[in-house]
Amino acid sequence: MSVAITSRQRFLNACHCRANDRPPVWLMRQAGRALPEYRKLKETYTFVQLVQNPELAVEVTLQPVRRFGFDAAILFSDILVIPEAMGQTYHFKETGGVVMDFAVQSKADIEKLSVHQVCEKLSYVDKALRTLRQKLGEETALIGFSGSPWTLATFMMEGASVPKYSRALALFREDPRTYFALAEKLTAAVTAYLKMQIAAGVDALQLFDSHGGHLTAGEFQEGSGRWMREVVSALGAPVSGPAGSDSRPQRSGSEAGAPPMIVFSLGTHGNWPDLIATGASVIGIDWQSSLVEARKLIPEGIGLQGNLAPALMVEATPEVVANETRTVLEAMRGRAGHIFNLGHGLTPGAKLENIQSLVDTVRSFR
Repeated sequence: MSVAITSRQRFLNACHCRANDRPPVWLMRQAGRALPEYRKLKETYTFVQLVQNPELAVEVTLQPVRRFGFDAAILFSDILVIPEAMGQTYHFKETGGVVMDFAVQSKADIEKLSVHQVCEKLSYVDKALRTLRQKLGEETALIGFSGSPWTLATFMMEGASVPKYSRALALFREDPRTYFALAEKLTAAVTAYLKMQIAAGVDALQLFDSHGGHLTAGEFQEGSGRWMREVVSALGAPVSGPAGSDSRPQRSGSEAGAPPMIVFSLGTHGNWPDLIATGASVIGIDWQSSLVEARKLIPEGIGLQGNLAPALMVEATPEVVANETRTVLEAMRGRAGHIFNLGHGLTPGAKLENIQSLVDTVRSFR
């Protein structure tokens, strides 16, 4: 009798484009705003408190796995922990959105940013991941993540959430040398942060290039693609645990070396060659892109993640969600390495019955 495959192995099979019983499923932003158990915690704790307290971050990470049985858990955190660790503190406004203590606006501001203590200042992430690895065991995969250097730069130069992110783009176009200085620092910080996550035992990592689409197709490689490629390349070597650590939690008995890297770049569907060139194991496909086209243009051997429209989770019925989920699954039938996901993140208004319908449909797909 064959042994049933675990969610963790199913996810890893997809990341490595190996045969699977069905596509694994997890959702970007699955931990948090859509769940009543998360909202209950938010009555007591701020978002930043939830992120920075390892026990609370573990609880929020596990909530959607308990409720829906996703094949992978993704660390509950925020991309802005890196700017904060570099010296640019942030907080969330009661009315929504992010405010940072200052905006990076000059060479002097860039010079003040420090990479050296990023991992030390983010030790709460290390603690949360190590606890999650123990709690998830062999059953469920664990995903770590970071914002891409370009996306981090866009937030850091505005100093807040804004309707239009223009300062980093202006710097890149008008003074690329100064932008490159910022991108180099951010690339070093992201690399160190992700190495720390690898040492804590994650099964895979995702780079969120959420603002990649702000760059034109001709600008994307120099503005964002090359820096993600540098991160992926730097993580290719075996990674040892932190100083003083006797052992590193095992990702899987059969996996060795750096874990798979998922690159998700929103609004950049015309840049498949640049995304392929990052060296990612898996490329996330946003909901604005054609999965059929991506399947044709992205070589087999690279996984594809996506790409149900997030709006369906708010606006549609469970029946419509099931039908649209099957459409995505059929578009990828026969292609090894499909990870089912949304084409972006869950929004606060997502209906629980729609999430359940999505998960049930993926689970029953053969």
